[in-house]
Amino acid sequence: MIKKLRWQILVIVVTLVVVGVLLLTPGPGQPVFGPKPAQGGIYTEGLVGSLSRLNPLLDQNNSADRDINRLLFSGLVTFDSRGLPVPALADSWGVSQDGTIYNFSIRSNAVWHDGKPVNVDDVLFTIDLIKSDSSQFPQDVRDMWNKVQIKKLNDKTVQFVLPEPFAPFLDYLTFGILPKHILDGTTADKLPSSAFNLAPVGSGPYRFQRLIVENGKVAGVELRSFDQYYGHKAYIDQFIFRYYPSAAAALDAFHQGQVLAVSTITPDILKQALAEPTLNIYSGRLPELSMVFFNLNNPEVPFFQDAKLRRALLIGLNRQQIVDKTLSGQAILADGPIFPGTWAYYDKIEHLDYDPTAAINLLKSASYTIPATGGSVRSSKDGKSLEFSLLYPDDKLHAAIANTIKNNWAQLGVNVNLEAVPYDTLVNDRLVSRNYQAALLDLNLMRTPDPDPYPFWHQSEITGGQNYSQWDNRPASEFIEQARVNPDFVARARLYRNFQVTFTSDMPALPLYYPVYSYGVSDTVQNVQIPPLFDTADRFLSVSDWFLVTRRAVQPTATTKP
Repeated sequence: MIKKLRWQILVIVVTLVVVGVLLLTPGPGQPVFGPKPAQGGIYTEGLVGSLSRLNPLLDQNNSADRDINRLLFSGLVTFDSRGLPVPALADSWGVSQDGTIYNFSIRSNAVWHDGKPVNVDDVLFTIDLIKSDSSQFPQDVRDMWNKVQIKKLNDKTVQFVLPEPFAPFLDYLTFGILPKHILDGTTADKLPSSAFNLAPVGSGPYRFQRLIVENGKVAGVELRSFDQYYGHKAYIDQFIFRYYPSAAAALDAFHQGQVLAVSTITPDILKQALAEPTLNIYSGRLPELSMVFFNLNNPEVPFFQDAKLRRALLIGLNRQQIVDKTLSGQAILADGPIFPGTWAYYDKIEHLDYDPTAAINLLKSASYTIPATGGSVRSSKDGKSLEFSLLYPDDKLHAAIANTIKNNWAQLGVNVNLEAVPYDTLVNDRLVSRNYQAALLDLNLMRTPDPDPYPFWHQSEITGGQNYSQWDNRPASEFIEQARVNPDFVARARLYRNFQVTFTSDMPALPLYYPVYSYGVSDTVQNVQIPPLFDTADRFLSVSDWFLVTRRAVQPTATTKP
């Protein structure tokens, strides 16, 4: 009797579930109700760092300032996730056939946060500040702008005339534009002390609301969405940044429910961050490349001129182990000098896996053998031992990487003597003077979306430039010099493809990895996307599409004909 009763109850429950599903499932032609983003909500981010100046012309050395300035200010153009220029304050532009004249049209609906229209005078005023001797911009940027003729065609149209074609010119137009009507009369040397830097007026998707001051110190910054923004108005009404001295402190604030995001997930807190059940981790490739450079013109190590040797050293290096163990997986293996995911990257570029047996066979085929007298170090045909010094930045991370390199190459019969050097000394005293044999180095191409490999690999940069390996390859130089003067992105992509094939064939330096940046955001924040990055502030590329609040909306469904 009890068994029968249980079966009856089960039948009733199943029947109720089926009826419920049928009632909730719309028939043909009936609407479906689903969540859609709506205006509202407060987003609070734990920002590692501290406030300096909220001014895009003064944030070169403060990433925390750049993060906030990205929301407050706009440039003429910005770049999408593939590194292609897209409209920002300028809604369109044209380039002359010879690549020397650029005309930009400023949006008619672009206004400052105080309601005043953005016009060409603001652009001219900002550039005058940039090219001033008192500017905080790098010297090469100031030199470039001092060679460009700038013409105001009307209030909304500006023309730039270059002395010669220079395709990466668009990189120089992403700077945040400042309002002349507020800062008029302020010179570059007076700009750092201007009150504007603590109460800025920009033209971006968010406007400055107030500084959050606690115990006499600036603890954060509050922003509000800007109703008159020329682009898509942000869904999230309020953006609050709160400053923390470390990523660990910011993660603790998330754990305590004080913030919804952590601006950077560093390797030391990655395990803890992954353990947070409501924290989503987003990662994007940084514009950095770690490489081993060889001094190809150093007579002390003539074997570096042998492309077979260089290739053997690459396939005899366990780069994946470096990424997995030393970098906690926070990097992507590199195959060449151009970043993957960008318009210039050739996705069929040769990839070389770790294969110590193949590396040894390649060395043997090139007549690098263990001497008959014994020992563990190979020698060339003329008796020159495969032994050299490797410089590396004097810090814990690079020391671990250098030791892995040393141990891997020792298994091939190559002896490496490690030398730790302060980073500035390594670059300025050793690489610039070409006083080195091999060097472990990180190339930082932050805020330069255009790949432009010219400075590091063109023949003209061998003496006095940044071609530290002194790679003297005429075909490669022709490809990158042509790409530098051609404004056609399709033609440039073809030229860069040829350059990459030439590079990987000759392998003048060994690409190791591209580091990644990780960002933690609460799962309550929807539609967050992190593209490959040219700056950590690029995580806000699609910020106007993020949302916290939803509304139910009717979504029509297809009807079925009888």
